[in-house]
Amino acid sequence: MLIWCIFIHLCKIFKFREQRYMIRFTAAELSLLLNGVVEGNPDIAVSELAKIEEGTPGSLSFLANPKYLPHLYTTESSIVIVNKDLALTAEVKCTLIRVDDAYSAFSVLLEKYNTIKQNKSGIEQPSYISQSATVGDNLYLGAFAYIGNNAKIGKNVKIYPQAFIGDNVTVGDNSVIYAGVKIYSDCVLGKNVVIHSGTVVGSDGFGFAPQADGSYSKVAQIGNVVIEDDVEIGANTTIDRATMGSTVIGKGVKLDNLIQVAHNVEIGQNTVMAAQAGVSGSTKIGENCIIGGQVGIVGHINIAKGSQFGAQSGIHKSITEENKKWNGSPIVPYLSSLKTINSLSHLPELERKIHELEKTIKELKEGK
Repeated sequence: MLIWCIFIHLCKIFKFREQRYMIRFTAAELSLLLNGVVEGNPDIAVSELAKIEEGTPGSLSFLANPKYLPHLYTTESSIVIVNKDLALTAEVKCTLIRVDDAYSAFSVLLEKYNTIKQNKSGIEQPSYISQSATVGDNLYLGAFAYIGNNAKIGKNVKIYPQAFIGDNVTVGDNSVIYAGVKIYSDCVLGKNVVIHSGTVVGSDGFGFAPQADGSYSKVAQIGNVVIEDDVEIGANTTIDRATMGSTVIGKGVKLDNLIQVAHNVEIGQNTVMAAQAGVSGSTKIGENCIIGGQVGIVGHINIAKGSQFGAQSGIHKSITEENKKWNGSPIVPYLSSLKTINSLSHLPELERKIHELEKTIKELKEGK
């Protein structure tokens, strides 16, 4: 209860100043919020966040990576969050807040900061809500946003300007739809879903049937996209609706910017995928997979849970072994790919040796 009271207090003293949201709180208040211990002046106050090497008076920083330890003794930041077991080798000018895990504690604070900063509410005009749509309490709807027929919007949802929510779409509680997102008809979003600007959910899958005359006939895409709870999707990502059934993004999945997910793909829980990756139609990806940037995945294959793929990998076949690392295009086991990369660096030397051997063999044949 005490921590919650401090958080409410932070909300009250959060100020808008020179087009920036500013926090102002003391070391004592911070220590209560983060369950830490103050070492220094408990009354010193901060009003902004900064990297430890760029800190100025009135700013708050953190130290988690030993690489940045020298900056602790020179930083101008007023308060620095550090691990409890950090041993000082010299005097510091700043006030310290010692916590169990400095990185995690600072991330909690950043989340609180971001929550307050984005605490928008109300319905801006002009915007449109269909009379047949239902919306929950505490909706924020930005200007020029659109909510279609029979849409169901949960509680505490934020829909930013120029977003489009199509007919029969469901958006779960506490979800955030940023500016310019387009969600086509019949798609279903769970709770705590975050979709960043420019993303399109539910556009048609790439379905065209070749005809005898060489042309292509479009195959109607009548399915939808289902995005489960706690998913976050980056900017300008596209997720195609299923031809029939559903394209499924599992609970806790995190997708980066500029990703293409094709029709009828299924991505398992807590899988993460970096920017510019692409997944072809009807492929099923297991849970807890890690997929690097620019990875390409062919269609109609299965990928075992816990699989990890290095950047620019080309996945051309099903992966049946769980929790294995892969790399290269086409993919090979990760360690094998490292050996191949190492061998490539020696090719000029190997070429020179081959030429020398060929010359020696030729001389031997000629009896020299």
